Amino acid sequence: MDATSVDACGWFAVFTKSHHEKRVSQHFVDRGIENFLPLHSEVHHWTNRRKTVVELPLFPNYLFVRIARTDRTPVLRVPGVLSIVGGSDPAELRESEIESLRAGLRKGIIEPHAYLVAGDRVRIKTGPLCGMEGVLVRKKSSLRVVVTISEISRSMAAEVDAADLEHLPASKAYAAKASSIH
Repeated sequence: MDATSVDACGWFAVFTKSHHEKRVSQHFVDRGIENFLPLHSEVHHWTNRRKTVVELPLFPNYLFVRIARTDRTPVLRVPGVLSIVGGSDPAELRESEIESLRAGLRKGIIEPHAYLVAGDRVRIKTGPLCGMEGVLVRKKSSLRVVVTISEISRSMAAEVDAADLEHLPASKAYAAKASSIH
């Protein structure tokens, strides 16, 4: 791929069959399609009292591909792919979101979290997730920011220090949505 075609590429979320994320990622590699499957480690306890560390998708049923907006057909032909998020007008993710995900995973500060819509809106000021915005939550004595990738309706939680956050005023649309939940 030459420099011009790389510049025209963007990151798009791909929706897969359940438990097919790793297989789909390998199909993309085999076909020369750049992709990113964020994985996190989890300890599973089996009934025979054995513990095993397994690598699971951070966002079940989703992975990301870097393609030109017009090159959707090769992606959709991969076994296990159900759709590109957004359909005929796919939702492009920012390069900075993908890079922040990669940095957070390398540092081991990201884990899956339930999709949230209520809480204080914050922006992370420093560290590998700098610039990302999310919802502030507490877990025991620590603070976490739940960052949402709205294009795929999935969230992740990152442990942060209060000094690394700045409060964001809630938008009117966000405040109305949050108040309708309660």
